[in-house]
Amino acid sequence: MLRSARCAPCNKRAVAVAILDHEMGLRSAFDIGAHFILYKPVSPERARSSFRAARALMKKERRRNVRVSVRIAVEMSGRDSKAQLKVNTTDIGEGGLAVTLPKRTKPHGRWQLSFTLPGTTTALELGAEFAWEGTGAQVGLRFTEHSREVARQLREWLSRNSPEVEKDDPPLQCQLTDLSLGGCYLEIASPFPVSSRVTLSMSAAGVEVRVEGVVRVMYPDQGMGVEFTQRTPEHRAMLEKFLTVLTENRQILPELLVEPEGLESEPTETSEKSLPVSDEDDALLKLFREQSGLTADSFLAELRRQRGLTAAGAVSA
Repeated sequence: MLRSARCAPCNKRAVAVAILDHEMGLRSAFDIGAHFILYKPVSPERARSSFRAARALMKKERRRNVRVSVRIAVEMSGRDSKAQLKVNTTDIGEGGLAVTLPKRTKPHGRWQLSFTLPGTTTALELGAEFAWEGTGAQVGLRFTEHSREVARQLREWLSRNSPEVEKDDPPLQCQLTDLSLGGCYLEIASPFPVSSRVTLSMSAAGVEVRVEGVVRVMYPDQGMGVEFTQRTPEHRAMLEKFLTVLTENRQILPELLVEPEGLESEPTETSEKSLPVSDEDDALLKLFREQSGLTADSFLAELRRQRGLTAAGAVSA
């Protein structure tokens, strides 16, 4: 039933919690679409721990779906044609906007959008595609390509102009145990599910790093492995500096906070140039990507084995 519910477009990003008997394995529940798992009998402590992460994630997802009614002039340029349109929005959100098309215009294809949010002076450039067609001339456009800076500006504007949105939960504290240029492993009592987009704030010996990533590995009540999604030269340089600090000051325990940004649906393109991290050069990332089927004990044992090896660009904290 859960698997079939996932087929509905409106449920693609829904957060699912499974309540199971102990006889049913974790892997089978995650495979059919569960994000969090509670075992019977459900204890208050276990439920509180799981729902702390679930609540934070759901708040982010609800914010993503918030729509603000606003009339903005939008210039549309066809990416598959030479069509040029000037339209007005009826509402806008983090994931897209609704516009009113000129009469006899048929919505189709990919478009490049350009518009300026009220109270700002910088025009935002985003890629989009038609997502739905309403009554009359109203249609919905889904954002498909934009830079992180554009996403930040849009998110902040929406936050200022939608007072009914719940405040996000504070970031969760966790312990950094393994770090490489491509990702990290965190010990945390309330880990976020696989495919969660997260932001990490790390600090040690006066050096601070803020990175974005996606959860690739998760073991309930124990921890999660995060693959970094920002691999620009600037972020790589910051991580290298942070790794150097940890290597030279092994007695220092780094401070780390994590907060969810939502659930990853499909990989999106950005305008930022990235530097690929090779699996051969990054043993931690390779473990994340090849760990399917490992029990928590087996995975953690492999982490400990890696820590005992001398690998360039990787340290344990």
